[in-house]
Amino acid sequence: MKILLIEDEVKTVQIIQQGLEEHHFEVDVAYDGQMGLQLATRRNYNLIISDIILPGINGLELCRKMREAGVVSPILMLTALGTIDDKIVGLDAGADDYLAKPFEFRELMAHIRALTRRGTNTFLTANTLKFADLEMDLDTKTVVRGGKEISLTAKEFVLLEYFVRHQGRVISKVELAEKIWDVTFDTGTNVIEVYVNFLRKKIDKDFEPKLLHTQIGMGYVMKIIS
Repeated sequence: MKILLIEDEVKTVQIIQQGLEEHHFEVDVAYDGQMGLQLATRRNYNLIISDIILPGINGLELCRKMREAGVVSPILMLTALGTIDDKIVGLDAGADDYLAKPFEFRELMAHIRALTRRGTNTFLTANTLKFADLEMDLDTKTVVRGGKEISLTAKEFVLLEYFVRHQGRVISKVELAEKIWDVTFDTGTNVIEVYVNFLRKKIDKDFEPKLLHTQIGMGYVMKIIS
């Protein structure tokens, strides 16, 4: 697997790169945001790891630019800032996961395994999912609704895939936390609500009928309400 590491702290780069290569990852390194953007848009990566504080283009702006350029690789953001608000800003920029510094390498590996495992599973599924006028191509990672292509982040794509595969069934936040984020649900965070709202705006805002609905006190369901 190929990973792009965007980080300007030399010691941090050395530690992460050495550890990843020992786990048989192929690692490209960019020491500033501009170089990171060039590499991300020219090559295909299974995962992109980026610090937020970078010379040239900061990590949040870099994340936005990568998504605007059509980069769909999962993005793991590293930062010394670790509040819920900071995480939401990162997720809003298009990141898929968030790891606060300082961290142990095994913690980084746990995040990498979760992100790359989902990517591998979906890339190997050679088919198309359809619901109403929404169509998901699991090979090209593209989503079209009503003939209009919709740009999703890697995490949004996996979330939508889960909803479509379980259409008609109410899915709780606990289930989403376990199946999509590989964590135990934390009642103190609204990350799942944030992501569902991101997804709903993209697939429902400009379309009828609405497909993704909230069941108050129970969770979410993908269905058409007549």
